[in-house]
Amino acid sequence: MGRLTTHVLDTALGCPGKGIFIELYRIDGESRQKLAEVVTNHDGRCDAPILEGDDFTTGEYELVFHAGAYMRAQGLKAEEPRFLDVIPLRFGVSDAREHYHVPLLVSPYSYSTYRGS
Repeated sequence: MGRLTTHVLDTALGCPGKGIFIELYRIDGESRQKLAEVVTNHDGRCDAPILEGDDFTTGEYELVFHAGAYMRAQGLKAEEPRFLDVIPLRFGVSDAREHYHVPLLVSPYSYSTYRGS
């Protein structure tokens, strides 16, 4: 059964990104449909897959990570407006039977992602 998962690692503090608010959207051309909202746990992960089963289909998706609010809560100093605040990651799912793991590695001035396992 296919599913979508994520986790967040704070590369500035060297720890999991706990308490980060994440939104998931399905993208269809110019329209976006919100499918889910989650908050990362103490390990920087979600307690369950964000999307799975029949709800997880081929197509384009977008995870939106509210990293700026997390960084403020951690006391990470930065100018306002922050260089990175809300981080959208748009990606495609070509085989909805597979596990798509889309993590975020974040600091106040950079981020990266990859398709994990």
